[in-house]
Amino acid sequence: MKELNQVEIMNQLLQMVAPGTAFREGLDNVLRAKTGALIVVGYSPEVMEVVDGGFSINCDFSPNYLYELAKMDGAIILSEDRRRVLYANTQLIPDSSISSIETGIRHRTAERVAKQTGKLVVSISQRRNVITLYQGQLRYSLKEMGVILTKANQAIQTLEKYKVVLNQSFTNLSALEFEELVTLHEVAHVIKRVEMVIRVKMEIKRYVNELGTEGRLISMQMEELVGGVEEEAWFLLKDYAKEPQEEKIRELRSAIRRLNSDELLEVNSIIKLLGYSVSGAAAEEMISPRGYRLLSRIPRLPAVIMNNLVEQFQHLPHILMATIEELDAVDGIGEVRARAIKEGMKRIQEQMFIDRQI
Repeated sequence: MKELNQVEIMNQLLQMVAPGTAFREGLDNVLRAKTGALIVVGYSPEVMEVVDGGFSINCDFSPNYLYELAKMDGAIILSEDRRRVLYANTQLIPDSSISSIETGIRHRTAERVAKQTGKLVVSISQRRNVITLYQGQLRYSLKEMGVILTKANQAIQTLEKYKVVLNQSFTNLSALEFEELVTLHEVAHVIKRVEMVIRVKMEIKRYVNELGTEGRLISMQMEELVGGVEEEAWFLLKDYAKEPQEEKIRELRSAIRRLNSDELLEVNSIIKLLGYSVSGAAAEEMISPRGYRLLSRIPRLPAVIMNNLVEQFQHLPHILMATIEELDAVDGIGEVRARAIKEGMKRIQEQMFIDRQI
């Protein structure tokens, strides 16, 4: 099983406590009652080491049970799936040598237990009226729905602007590809725009997870705006990466995601990840795409056919210049599909130049 990164872990945590779930209803009940609570999700040998006292409950979870049990001072232990209440009124005694940035006893204990056991620990502040999540090194305080909705709507507006710019960048790149005037600088610029859109999308996705049932409309707007972007980005990398193998492209995407904001704005950072030299005027040298991205726009063209075309002709200009007979000779392409490819590329070319002038 692959190791989850911190963004994926955070999204999972937010989904667990999202509005609309029974667990979140119980947490909100405790929050409104201003009793405070300390809740550990999951029971394991590591958790057993820090638990002292309390009593076994072992009953089905319900928001009301959580609210009533929180009236006692001790911690509550839930099952991993949050469907059962296992223990209540327990004392948690984590290793005091584990560092903590918290000042309150409840929050400091929660942070240390989370680091020591790796389990989700929820601390509800009695005075500050805040729900804080801890797991491993992660710490996150849930915000009010109104605040999250405002931020989500602002992010959607930003995404709309970024998407308009990205669409124009793709159009300009396509026109340059037909003209055989593409440079690494233009390619890196488009990849940068793609990554900016994806990062805003990930931020919105986090808001959607935190909003739970309240985030459906935001989610629909987001999917409408960015649908197909990641797929087109995949083909863009396959067109220009030095090594276009599937595994190498996945590694390349991960490397781009790891770039910080300053590195992303540096064209040379992206060119280097693509596998090219960044010395001298390398960024301004002409480069020819393999053709995956534009071929993917032809309706009902299977991936295996795209691969066969690229393998046969190597670069987009060669595919464009190929005759019907030459296309027909490629494995898996008959005369009918050869004509469809030829006509499809012509339509795409005409549309690109129209869009570029608008």
